Amino acid sequence: MDAAEHADLIETGRLLFAGEIAFERGVPSMEHLPEANVPEVAFAGRSNVGKSSLINAITGRNKLARASTEPGRTRELNFFRVGDKLRLVDMPGYGFAKAPKAEIGRWTALVRDYLRGRPALKRVILLIDARHGLKPADIEVMQALDLAAVTYQIVLTKADKLKPSELADIDAGVRTAISKRPAAHPLVIATSAETGAGIDVLRAEIAALI
Repeated sequence: MDAAEHADLIETGRLLFAGEIAFERGVPSMEHLPEANVPEVAFAGRSNVGKSSLINAITGRNKLARASTEPGRTRELNFFRVGDKLRLVDMPGYGFAKAPKAEIGRWTALVRDYLRGRPALKRVILLIDARHGLKPADIEVMQALDLAAVTYQIVLTKADKLKPSELADIDAGVRTAISKRPAAHPLVIATSAETGAGIDVLRAEIAALI
């Protein structure tokens, strides 16, 4: 891709999220899913990785997705409609939650069933805290996505918390880890919801899917 094409895609991404965006519904079980009539991009990650903050940054809305310092706050599949072109899906965080085991089991089953059987799902954005890199729980999710043949892309969050050299090391390690994974997209994007770093690139990646 040359510079002009890259600039065009960045602008397409900006325009995609400049229009009407709204929370559509929270889905506690598969029978409540909206009709699969537009492409969907789902966001996954460990609890407190910054999913809600990143969704707010991408959409340019401060309170579209509710951010919380309490891990495990998202307990449904939360669907956000981007005009008539796209849905963003905020999935429950994994790895930690203040909830009974039975309820955590229900969320896990809901996410698994959604990932396996949603024809509109174009990509999972798998968020990794740049300060910590890949953890065992992340590897398990990647393995599940590989088995389900669901394309996923690694996005590093909170990149502003690291020195450039530290971020480069984490980025290189992640790239090596995904290099032989069949469902992993090769482009790793480092982002910061606070500074806006990488947000335009992520918007462009999402726009390219539709």
